[in-house]
Amino acid sequence: MLATPELLQEAALTSSLDEVLSRSVREIPLYGNSLQRSPHGESAELQLQRWPLITKEDIRRSFPSNFLGEGTSLEELVDREDIELEHTSGTSEQRTPLLLPRGWWTDQELRALNLNATVADLLRQNSDAKRATINSPVCSGDIRYHGVPSLTDRIVDNALFVSLSRFPFLWSERDLDRIAEEILEWKPEFLDVDPVYGVVFALYCERKGIRLPSLRFVICSYEFVSLVHRAILQRALGVPVFDLYGSTETGHLLMEDTTGRMRPSLETAFLEVLEPDALEIGHLVVTTLTNPFMPLIRYRIGDLVERTETPYGMRYILHGRTADAFETPAGQRVTTRQVDQCFAGFKGLAHYQLIQRPRGAWTFRFVPDHHGPEPHQLRELVEALEQLLQVSVPIALQETDMLAPESSGKFRLGYPARQG
Repeated sequence: MLATPELLQEAALTSSLDEVLSRSVREIPLYGNSLQRSPHGESAELQLQRWPLITKEDIRRSFPSNFLGEGTSLEELVDREDIELEHTSGTSEQRTPLLLPRGWWTDQELRALNLNATVADLLRQNSDAKRATINSPVCSGDIRYHGVPSLTDRIVDNALFVSLSRFPFLWSERDLDRIAEEILEWKPEFLDVDPVYGVVFALYCERKGIRLPSLRFVICSYEFVSLVHRAILQRALGVPVFDLYGSTETGHLLMEDTTGRMRPSLETAFLEVLEPDALEIGHLVVTTLTNPFMPLIRYRIGDLVERTETPYGMRYILHGRTADAFETPAGQRVTTRQVDQCFAGFKGLAHYQLIQRPRGAWTFRFVPDHHGPEPHQLRELVEALEQLLQVSVPIALQETDMLAPESSGKFRLGYPARQG
């Protein structure tokens, strides 16, 4: 087996993991109060298996003393500008406070971006490469949305934030004109987009014949990237589209490379996949390695991934949120990605949501792309979904011109019916 850089990094993980575990049990009340010392000589990975899983609720409970402990003042850390106090976006549950070292977000993002050769090449040529961000304002922690922030207020370092609303389907032609004018004037080398927001803008550009000559690629983040969205972004903007995955609390964990594979950011976190099913799809559990103020040990992030071991290192496939996965009558889990694979090569849709109603009813809501799909194509798509989900009643179709976001401004592709 070749000792590739990725394999060498994976081997070095053990040392980083051991250091984080040792320090956390000594200094972080959340862990030290409930764990005993590890047996002498036990490996870091074996130690980790004895740690309990944590969730956002564990982060919120007794915050910040559950991380800082006695003798450490949050106010003092903030006054010294050692940390940044942030919050999660609140898509899946209430917003959660976070302690992040100052500059941490930029550092961990840069590590992930450099896993893609095209992106790394741009950053080597120009470390000050400009980006324009099109996402929910709730997810833009650097911008304070009190009233309507000016253009100057929405420029942070090399990034221009253009969204003023978390309802992209309600953007008027005037709103889209402003966004396009700002981006053309800014001349970004890449776009950083939530897929739904990015597609609304991309279709506007396509309709108006707008080209972005400085644009090199698009990076999708914030939520699962549908094949539908990816195809439109590539078609309308004419550049490669790459997926960047992570969360506010963990940092960016996986980056799509130029071959389409998701590569782990090994310096940022140690990843586990628990309770895998017959297809090796399981729950992603994260141990962060670079946040000394708030290390997350065995954090259940709430997403499903598929992991395979190759001669050149681990490879990951994202399957979407655990809460968005459906279940067939036979008890088989159907993930967001498995549903989305039904749309491979399908044309005529700009956005969609699949909704499971109580007592077995289903609704497929969609926003057409231009004139929409042909009726026979739509029937074939629905038949594929019905077969995948093993539904007993036909899926009802509902064409619409808008979809509603969550309170965070993010969108969900699937809404399973929950009992109880």
